[in-house]
Amino acid sequence: MKIAQIAPLQESCPPRHYGGTERVVAYLTNELVRLGHDVTLFASADSSTAARLVSCVPRALRSDPSVRDFVPYHAMMLDEVLRRADDFDILHFHTELLHFPMVRSFAHRTVTTLHGRLDLPDLWPFYSVFPDIPLVSVSLGQRGPMPPVSWLGNVYHGLPEQLLPFHASGRGGYLAFLGRISPEKRPDRAIEIAVRSGLPLKIAAKIDRVDRAYWEADIAPLLSRHANVEYLGEIGQREKMRFLGDARALLFPIDWPEPFGLAMIEAMACGTPVIAFRCGSVPEIVDDGVTGFVVDSIDEAVAAVGRIGDIDRRGVRRAFQARFSAERMANDYLALYGRLHDPASGNGRPYRDQPADPALHIAA
Repeated sequence: MKIAQIAPLQESCPPRHYGGTERVVAYLTNELVRLGHDVTLFASADSSTAARLVSCVPRALRSDPSVRDFVPYHAMMLDEVLRRADDFDILHFHTELLHFPMVRSFAHRTVTTLHGRLDLPDLWPFYSVFPDIPLVSVSLGQRGPMPPVSWLGNVYHGLPEQLLPFHASGRGGYLAFLGRISPEKRPDRAIEIAVRSGLPLKIAAKIDRVDRAYWEADIAPLLSRHANVEYLGEIGQREKMRFLGDARALLFPIDWPEPFGLAMIEAMACGTPVIAFRCGSVPEIVDDGVTGFVVDSIDEAVAAVGRIGDIDRRGVRRAFQARFSAERMANDYLALYGRLHDPASGNGRPYRDQPADPALHIAA
């Protein structure tokens, strides 16, 4: 099958440091190539891929200080995608919604994975105008705020099985917080949980410009007051292996409708249990009592830290392999592509003549 993967341009595929969507696109693309498909990746020129790369900007937009607005660059990339659209059986977009008006004439050959939050007020009227575009969610919880749309399926993210090696014990003895410093990620909760548990906390996270004031006003003072809390800054893939693998548990104390939460399955890949608040995708990703604990309060999180020794780290790793491998993710997407493209009859019937089952759930 000839497949186009269209990535956001904010980060390279995969990102050098923080970045979820582009990381998932990179893993999916490489796995589809490994499975024998002809794949073209539209991404920044500093991306690394097993597929054919169409370079749409010289480097990731977020790393280019001359770039102020990402939209014009994505519009230029989409123009290049449209120029080549007839070269592909399936065009898989990871660019949220900018391409919708451009693909209506061949929507039956497109898949759009929505990676972001869908509860923002301006999204309802937008998606109401495009009910015929085939969509994929990354968790069932993500779908809640949406109007009636054409859900093709639900596919959980996956990682290459050997990307993050298993660690039989959290020998570092610390709790970990990984991701981004922002009010919705609640690093303040992580600090309180660690302080009340009497354990060290290591924070590996980026600070976006928009969150700098929150860091300076709310989080930095907490670090100065608590000697057991250490801020490491933003880390790359190589550092992540040890950071997660040596942790006693990953704290995921979010306070927003998380669409997926890649850090949770990165921890599971290492065998590290996750203590996560019951928001968004969390109950779908964490098997309570098996891969960690799903909690509803700081008190419950502190109690869960005390029970973390009850979790079998080998069982955490096995759950990751069964549910969140890149191979499983790629095969789930191939099943969805197959619903749109029938090699025995050209490109198949238009998607609008084949309404999706809104209850379809492809992933395990």
